[in-house]
Amino acid sequence: MTYLTQFPNHKNHRALSKKKIKKTIKKVNSYTAEDITILEGLEPVRKRPGMYIGGIDTKALHHLFNEIIDNSIDEVIAGFADTIDVTLNPDNEIIISDNGRGIPVDPHPKLPNKSALEIILTTLHAGGKFDTNSYKTSGGLHGVGISVVNALSESMCVEVTREKQKYTQEFSRGYATSELILHGKTSNNNGTKVTFSPDKDIFEEGIYFDKETLKDIIKTKSYLVRGLKINWLDNRGNGYEKEKLQYYYPNGISDYITEVSASKELLITSKFIGKSSSKELEGIVEWAVIWTSGNKNNIKSYCNTIPTVNGGTHENAFKNAILKSLKKYADMVGVKNSKIINLDDIMSYTDGIISIFISEPEFQGQTKERLSSKSATALTNTIISDNFDHWLSANPDQSNKLIDFFINIANSRISMKQEKDLNRKSVLRKLRLPGKLADCLNEKSDGTEIFIVEGDSAGGSAKQARDKKYQAVLPLRGKILNVASSSAQKYFQNQQLKDLVQALGCGTSDNYDESRLRYEKVIIMTDADVDGAHIAALMITFFFKEMIQLIENKHLYMAVPPLYKLSNKNKIFYANDDDDKDKILKKEFKNLNNVDISRFKGLGEMLPNQLRETTMNKESRKLLQITIENSPMEYYETFIDQIMGSKAEARFKFIQENANFY
Repeated sequence: MTYLTQFPNHKNHRALSKKKIKKTIKKVNSYTAEDITILEGLEPVRKRPGMYIGGIDTKALHHLFNEIIDNSIDEVIAGFADTIDVTLNPDNEIIISDNGRGIPVDPHPKLPNKSALEIILTTLHAGGKFDTNSYKTSGGLHGVGISVVNALSESMCVEVTREKQKYTQEFSRGYATSELILHGKTSNNNGTKVTFSPDKDIFEEGIYFDKETLKDIIKTKSYLVRGLKINWLDNRGNGYEKEKLQYYYPNGISDYITEVSASKELLITSKFIGKSSSKELEGIVEWAVIWTSGNKNNIKSYCNTIPTVNGGTHENAFKNAILKSLKKYADMVGVKNSKIINLDDIMSYTDGIISIFISEPEFQGQTKERLSSKSATALTNTIISDNFDHWLSANPDQSNKLIDFFINIANSRISMKQEKDLNRKSVLRKLRLPGKLADCLNEKSDGTEIFIVEGDSAGGSAKQARDKKYQAVLPLRGKILNVASSSAQKYFQNQQLKDLVQALGCGTSDNYDESRLRYEKVIIMTDADVDGAHIAALMITFFFKEMIQLIENKHLYMAVPPLYKLSNKNKIFYANDDDDKDKILKKEFKNLNNVDISRFKGLGEMLPNQLRETTMNKESRKLLQITIENSPMEYYETFIDQIMGSKAEARFKFIQENANFY
């Protein structure tokens, strides 16, 4: 439509000369073929790395490791390898090797001047995963994995052993920097060895491979592939302790669930564990499930060993099959009221793994965090339904205990929903809210926020700066209790924490109830200095220890107040930190001698209109969301205990070295 409207006689536009069309288009919108940039080879990856690995942060860095080790895993699944070696070297270098077939090194039929190895490393969408004869199931399907790693690495060396011949070739930033070199005969078995160092020009400054994250990835791969051995070596030196481990789980995810259940309080002792395949539906499903009384449960799902952290068709099919089978069994044995059980009632108390293997899976995006294959629905639903039906019938006592428990949970949920549906005003009359809370006027929690500030002075400014309809303010006095190093008795006696819990209304620990949370966003707003960072750390520790769901469900944020005000006549700017201040001075002011630079000592010194404009106004402010990444929860619990535990000097040192004071 846009093209035709440029020409009044659009019915005869074909008769126009190409020269006239080009001239007319150029005149209309100055956008022609001359404006089109063509990126060749792997340049698109370096230009837009986020499209291929999801960003340039720590998570994206470790995605590079996943791409390489997944290739080795595919060789194991295909039956050509059984051992993988991973070495973490100094200078952020990683080595991953396997005893598989080795990447082909012979000339490619379509490009006889290049080896298959060079084509795979320097070309997007080139690999053996498109041919189902080479790999029946695979995690790397788009043919972009190792080439993307090459594009984003300052150096990469690939060593291939095939038929007792050793070959090497070196690469950098997407290009081959050497020819394919034949080193002659070797006694080593077939295999591929990849050594690479991520490009410091691409990734954010100060980002390095994290040992614990790498080990968690390795451990998970070992669980998912029975009989696989992965050897780990931390060879960094320079003050790092050398570590050598082997991960080997002969019973696969059954070993995983046994390990998990040892630290859980189980609702029933029986576990739902199995593995089944379907020739008709062309796939394999493996699962291991327990039911526990805790609230930190989750189903981890995988497709071809790729972690689908955002779920997908296989995970949905698994959950629905469990629900349907449980309700069908309850109806068969005459248990009343089972119809009120829903998916959340069951999954809140279900922990375990669902792992499937299918050919040509479809993921959403290159980072493969969600499976979209329709075939996975039928495969998973059929296998899980059949096997869970048999499991329920074979364990009647355990099954009835589960059903009774879930009916009680469902009844509690329905009762709470009925309370939630009451008018907010009538609910507020039943609550004893803290006296210093300046509540918002909106009757529903949708769109509402509560700012937790330190001190009456900051609280006074915030109360005047807020949008009264949607924003509430709760001032707290000084540093709150450090719950990581305090007894439960002290916590329940602490008035500040009691005020905070009462204001939020959702309860704590096992009594936490998302439906009773009175605000959509909980925002920590402290001074931009060491004390402010310490107070923020204490608050985050409290929420982690007592209201982990608040973080998991993405309700917790930190405000980012400015540190400086820069003014000259009618020009006023605010800077978050010293770097921001220097950039603004250079860009906005010609004569620096006439610039008035004032440093805010705290939120209480800011005028309400300044606080509103810079920190509280939804249209102009900046918020930092507090999130939990994909590392095991035990990692965060240990970290919190170390940093926020009884050793105050370690905590203070950590804040000074790591806090980013805005």
